[in-house]
Amino acid sequence: MTQQATAAPVRASIIVDASLERAFSVFTDGFDAWWPREHHLREVDMRTAVLEPRPGGRWYEKSVDGGECDWGRVLTWEPPHRLVLSWQISPDWKPEPEPAKSSEIEVRFTAEGPARTRVDLEHRAFEQHGPGGDAMREAVGGPGGWRGGLERYAAAVAGRTP
Repeated sequence: MTQQATAAPVRASIIVDASLERAFSVFTDGFDAWWPREHHLREVDMRTAVLEPRPGGRWYEKSVDGGECDWGRVLTWEPPHRLVLSWQISPDWKPEPEPAKSSEIEVRFTAEGPARTRVDLEHRAFEQHGPGGDAMREAVGGPGGWRGGLERYAAAVAGRTP
């Protein structure tokens, strides 16, 4: 019997000066305000990044030409503490319709005080993407990946343009 190796998850954390509720709201309801415009899958520019606020909801891009492209689904919705998303994007940066071939992102929000929140993000299960999972892990773990995304998010929390 063979056992598939488990790729190490990508982890990133940031502390923001905001209440737990505001930190969660800016991450989810304000998702479009901080998501990098250059991070899209369609060949045309992205107009809007959308995260539907419910279990089973989509997270996806809307393009300037009116087209849409799914990135995954909301697996867990526990405001203001936790969010889990499927990453249904293949290693060649195309939509992956098969949920079994997707990784997942868990985001936890922990109050550090009444107006301070720690946000911990873990992107895991890259092995489910198959042979290209390691390259995807490197991409989302690099400077233009989740760490940079959380910095943009923190700027949005602070009311600055990311």
